[in-house]
Amino acid sequence: MENAPPDCPPSGSPGTRGRVLVVDDDPTVAEVVVGYLHRAGYAVEQADDGPAALGRFAAHRPDLVVLDLMLPAMDGFEVCRRMREHGPVPVIMLTARGDEEDRILGLETGADDYVTKPFSPRELVLRVDSVLRRARAAAPADGTGPLSGGGLSLDPASRQASRDGHGLALTLREFDLLAFLLRHPGRAFGREELMREVWGWDFGDLSTVTVHIRRLRGKVEDDPARPRLIRTVWGVGYRLDLAPESPGTEARPSAAPAVPPGGGRSR
Repeated sequence: MENAPPDCPPSGSPGTRGRVLVVDDDPTVAEVVVGYLHRAGYAVEQADDGPAALGRFAAHRPDLVVLDLMLPAMDGFEVCRRMREHGPVPVIMLTARGDEEDRILGLETGADDYVTKPFSPRELVLRVDSVLRRARAAAPADGTGPLSGGGLSLDPASRQASRDGHGLALTLREFDLLAFLLRHPGRAFGREELMREVWGWDFGDLSTVTVHIRRLRGKVEDDPARPRLIRTVWGVGYRLDLAPESPGTEARPSAAPAVPPGGGRSR
């Protein structure tokens, strides 16, 4: 991880861009992350273990949490779960291990993004910017109103979603992903395209998209193992079908599709 002072000018006075809680028991990492976020214009609070993080979270609700996975007394997964019990808050999880299981578990716990140590603090600031930008987008930029189809109903202004009249407990990214698919029913998207359009990233691990699709299916499908709404299009990516075919039948394009650069095959 870079540990030199930022060589770029600050983008605003501390606090003008929002409040971030940084939770990490490594003082060197915490100092560097806090410094970069301050320089980027964020007000930053710091905690070095889970109980302290929950106390600061309760006292001053942050706009976003940067949360280390490996913490004393209480791991990051449990801290994330307890924070989410009090309502949605964007979480970027830090992990010292590159194990896919840890990254996927972090996303399934409700984290909106993860960064593997060692990392570039500048990249982390970009991730914070991206996640907060999405969190603050209460309504889509094009002014689209409520969305519905296939028994699903979403209100971007109130960030509420339901299926067949029953409320859906969606994370920030799950809501954005479902809203994007509802705006483009019947169209297949590669994972790279979904990452760019929903996450606002031109980089990143495509398993992030895969995990969110799987979690979303678990909340909107009658049988997530045999999806009828969010379907896999082999060799391309995913498609939302509002008038689905028989359950369990995966969509296959009639002609060879144009695969996005870098490949778009989904798991």
